[in-house]
Amino acid sequence: MTALTVERPRVWAEIEPDVEPAALWHRAFDRAAMEEGGPELHIAIERPDGTCFHHRMRILRHRSDTSALNEHAVERTLKFLLWMKGGSRIYIAGCPPLAERLASLYSASGPRAFDNDLIGRRAFLEDLRVTAAEPDRLPPPREPVVALGRHVEGCRIGFDLGGSDRKCAAVVDGRVVHSEEVPWDPYFQTDPNYHLEGVRDSLRRAATHLPRVDAIGGSAAGIYIGNEPRVASLFRGVSREDFDRVIRPMFHTLRREWNNVPFEVANDGEVTALAGSMALNDTAVLGISLGTSVAAGWCDEGGHITTWLNELAFVPIDYRADAPADEWSGDVGCSVQYLSQQGVARLAARAGIEWPQANLGPAQKLAFVQERLAAGDMRARRVFEAVGVALGYALLRFVDFYPVRNVLVLGRVTSGEGGSIILDQARRVLTAEAPALAERLRLSMPDETMKRHGQAVAAASLPALTGTTSGPQ
Repeated sequence: MTALTVERPRVWAEIEPDVEPAALWHRAFDRAAMEEGGPELHIAIERPDGTCFHHRMRILRHRSDTSALNEHAVERTLKFLLWMKGGSRIYIAGCPPLAERLASLYSASGPRAFDNDLIGRRAFLEDLRVTAAEPDRLPPPREPVVALGRHVEGCRIGFDLGGSDRKCAAVVDGRVVHSEEVPWDPYFQTDPNYHLEGVRDSLRRAATHLPRVDAIGGSAAGIYIGNEPRVASLFRGVSREDFDRVIRPMFHTLRREWNNVPFEVANDGEVTALAGSMALNDTAVLGISLGTSVAAGWCDEGGHITTWLNELAFVPIDYRADAPADEWSGDVGCSVQYLSQQGVARLAARAGIEWPQANLGPAQKLAFVQERLAAGDMRARRVFEAVGVALGYALLRFVDFYPVRNVLVLGRVTSGEGGSIILDQARRVLTAEAPALAERLRLSMPDETMKRHGQAVAAASLPALTGTTSGPQ
């Protein structure tokens, strides 16, 4: 098999020095393919509604000694694209044997059955399908412009649905006149009406602080398509039948109750990126939240969020064969194992930190490591240094796909001194590996104003006004 010479990382974490960053692997592969004069491969990812994303990459000439490298390069790239942009119909042009192999990998019974189920069946309501195609027979690129966000005029309600509370705010011309957090426990509720009544209650409470309601916007974790939740951890306790009957149409139901005022719901990562763009007064913002998992969102050059999925928890960033496996998807080297509470717990074990008691959850383990950091424990410092190094190399891979100018990093993992350590290490990686990128990329954390009100204002700004106003019916 043709060998690939991958450069050793210039920066590495003391407690995890053997990481093989995806960005460096693809640098080496791209260089080898270019030097060999390999062919161009076209990937098209289409949704049932006709939305279609295109990606091109050069591969090695496909022979017995290069097929494994080509398969690895294309499969890992396709995995990234699926969770970044989303679609269920995949067309591969330029190498039929690779298309055939990918069709097997991403089938309902293949190694990527998880991706087939969540992205295919649950998000787009059909199995993933990989087909070989000629370059001139690919479905044409089609990315509808979505003018969501940055609409601040009028009387609006903005809400954010979290795992422990519902945040809701009343906003007048971009100014928050009332906000509150209401505790709830949605994860394992089996009655779908628990969720419906909870959101209904928050909207009514916010409306009492407004003379009228011109529009309603919301954010929540998960995949939302056409204002419908398709995959969302908030509703994990609800049966598939009740999910389809009550949860999927939930926001359409609520909109009707409010006289069909403009009503938009988006992934919380998208709204975070939008909030960051509004706070920074700039565009091309990638928001990354290091929390229970890895939530992300993208605000494009035009200042609006897109229809992309941006579920970066599942994208591969470490190409070691023995990289840690994600307990949900089963895949290895995915960002959730490095940039989340799970990642902190895993790295803490490598650093030699012992837990004060058994059966601590990820949030409790994170809090303990943060306490150890505040107490001056160098083992805890090495954990956050490792998270920062992983973030830096992840960003090197992310910029292969996102034309990003600003990166906003937030989430519970970044609380306290650990957040500064993470950003310092990420900047160190970027400076060492890509000095020009380090110069132009603005890497920051949100200020207190954005933390308090930014998400609510951004969520409330999602819908454009149509002239309809309402009170609850």
